[in-house]
Amino acid sequence: MLKRSLVLLFMGIFALSCGVSKDIRDQRNLLSGTWTLDDVRFENNTGMFKAVVFNDADAICFEGSNWFFRDNNSTGRYTIKEGSLCEGGDRFIRWSVIKNPADYTSQLQFKFIDDKRKDISGGLGYRLNITELTEGEMTLKSNVTVNSKPVTVVYEFSKQ
Repeated sequence: MLKRSLVLLFMGIFALSCGVSKDIRDQRNLLSGTWTLDDVRFENNTGMFKAVVFNDADAICFEGSNWFFRDNNSTGRYTIKEGSLCEGGDRFIRWSVIKNPADYTSQLQFKFIDDKRKDISGGLGYRLNITELTEGEMTLKSNVTVNSKPVTVVYEFSKQ
């Protein structure tokens, strides 16, 4: 009887440890929905930058883009408006919120998928630090290197 109770106790602890933390669930719920990327800017370095973001388009093309996150199946998309510098259209993604093991901060990670939810990026993806996430605003940051100097790309969103 004691052996059976111990086995059930360990199975319960194991099941709870494999689940997503309440903090991550709360962030996923806040993230779910439609967002507008209002501003892309660069910190920690001076000068003008022309950057291709997510190996997709110039940073200026992302301003005004719409992002949709569906939390029940971790899929979504972002839509870039057509313009003289920008190839418009939808880009489909699979996303998740994780804890960065180095400093326990939250990160949004995503990779590109096709309209049938199949990976088209060869397993490669992107991670952005979540520095602010409320019901109406989100700020994501990504640290990159330009000419051997650190630059932080800042993405500021508002919820629709």
